Amino acid sequence: MSFRSVKEKVLHHKEHFLTVFFVLGFVIDNFTLNRVDQLFDNILLLTYVSLAMISLWCLYAATAGKFPERINGNIRDFSPLLTQYALGGLFSGMLIFYGRSGSWIVSWPFLLIILAIIYANETVKDRVQKLLYTIGMLFTGLFAYVVLIVPVLLGKMGALVFIGSGILALIIMLIFVRILTFIVPRFITIHQKSLIFVIGLIYVGFNFLYFANIIPPIPLSLKDAGIFHSVVRFEDGSYQVSYEEGKWWQWYRNSDDVVHPTPGGSIFCFAKVFAPTSITTDIYHTWEYYDEVQKKWVERAHLSYPIVGGRDGGYRGYTFMRSYEEGKWRCNVETERGQILGRENFTVDTSSSAGVLVTKRE
Repeated sequence: MSFRSVKEKVLHHKEHFLTVFFVLGFVIDNFTLNRVDQLFDNILLLTYVSLAMISLWCLYAATAGKFPERINGNIRDFSPLLTQYALGGLFSGMLIFYGRSGSWIVSWPFLLIILAIIYANETVKDRVQKLLYTIGMLFTGLFAYVVLIVPVLLGKMGALVFIGSGILALIIMLIFVRILTFIVPRFITIHQKSLIFVIGLIYVGFNFLYFANIIPPIPLSLKDAGIFHSVVRFEDGSYQVSYEEGKWWQWYRNSDDVVHPTPGGSIFCFAKVFAPTSITTDIYHTWEYYDEVQKKWVERAHLSYPIVGGRDGGYRGYTFMRSYEEGKWRCNVETERGQILGRENFTVDTSSSAGVLVTKRE
């Protein structure tokens, strides 16, 4: 098979490359991306951002005939493939870090955005729409990355940090568009209002998702959580937890989903939360009881403890309830703003006593 025929086949299916690279990137990034505060991870993500920008500049420069004629065609043909590769890798990386950060029960809209981007990539054909879509996709990935890494660099989290991070992403994007305007001034000027609208819509949308507590609480991530009969901390910093032994087929159980509390005993919620090395913050456990009469969850306690970043397995902490009643319960692991890192559902059953307790060290 000749190079020409291979090239024709590749270019014929180039609109599907984002989907292919996203799936491939998701698999590869799961093995390569480890911590958001590590140098390698950020070099890789910055490479994706830079490659996407450079390939787009090259595409429009080649379209405008800015390169020597002998290479214009190849740059025009292959630049979109590099853009697809870079954006696929960037979005798969963002999905991994954002997925680790929060509970998909409450942050599913972020996953929906990713799926919508992939779908649009398969359907948008018009040249102008493709430009607006690609720039919108680039800004979405850039915004997601900047608001992820800035809290790590500053060692702080919160609304002001998010707003500042968003403004920084907006400035970087405007610089990118400014350079693109220098390359193809007439084309960009004609569609300037549409570009401003797309970028502005994404900027406002991200801020809405953040203040509605829909975006996961980056850069924190929940490593593990569970409900236990007891939690004991030893002088060496290790913990011992105990839970009821499951049936023979429940080999996967490592905490309680049905609690038979001992008289006068407590119920414990134990969690491991990862934070980058530079970050110290408070974690909250919100204990909620499902009121069968009102048909809604009712808050019974809102307890907190400080965590220090840097531990690979996550900083360990717990809260407990002494006052409880039979029925459905849940313990939400949250940030100070109420962003949910994870949730443990369980049932309190006082009709029978606890079975054999299993203990383990954490």
